[in-house]
Amino acid sequence: MVINRINELGKEKKLFWVLIDPDKQTVSEAADFAKMCEKNGVDLLLVGTSLTITDRFFDTVKKIKEVVSLPVVVFPASATHISKDADAMLFISLVSGRNPQYLIGEHVNAAPLIKSLGIETIPVAYMLIEAGSVTAVNFMSNTLPIPRKKSEIAVAHALAAQYLGMKFVYLEGGSGAEWSVPDEMIFAVKKAVDIPVIVGGGIATPEDAAKKIRAGADIVVVGTALEKNREEKLLRRFRDAIK
Repeated sequence: MVINRINELGKEKKLFWVLIDPDKQTVSEAADFAKMCEKNGVDLLLVGTSLTITDRFFDTVKKIKEVVSLPVVVFPASATHISKDADAMLFISLVSGRNPQYLIGEHVNAAPLIKSLGIETIPVAYMLIEAGSVTAVNFMSNTLPIPRKKSEIAVAHALAAQYLGMKFVYLEGGSGAEWSVPDEMIFAVKKAVDIPVIVGGGIATPEDAAKKIRAGADIVVVGTALEKNREEKLLRRFRDAIK
């Protein structure tokens, strides 16, 4: 199971995940980039988008899975993002918001199909953090982010998620966020919970990724920075900074 693989790897090292957005590249470009990620030390590939504006999602997941041996995991925006070709999917509950659609509604819609396809689910408490501007996920989910200077609010949400049985906490600034999640908040959440902490959104440089690791992140997710610059050298710099 993918979750077991993540937990076993996480005992040995910090993990580097890359998010691939099907809306921002062709299927062949995504596949080529996935191979580059595998070659340069990425541990897992997420495939997802906040707003589906192309029909490439399912073909992208399938093609990436064909060309790499890394775990390929769906990062869904809704119940429509369920792919039988993926190794697993993040079963995300947007616990920082109060919109029932993303707390439980999409999950109920998705559950019967997930069951019929036999897809592995990874329960994740998804928490949006104030990032300096309204991100796509803020707008589409119709929820307010947690204020970046209110670490105690983030801690309370993370603890509640752990007590509900979530397996990971995901602190997210949002795709292309102006600011990344504050190091102080990462430290406070990591100190409070016993489950792994994922951090993503607005991580523009390897140096920023290293700060998230030092603050306590177990897993760092990079997306936009590598969409803008797909040089192998930069991938390796992110890898070295995180690991």
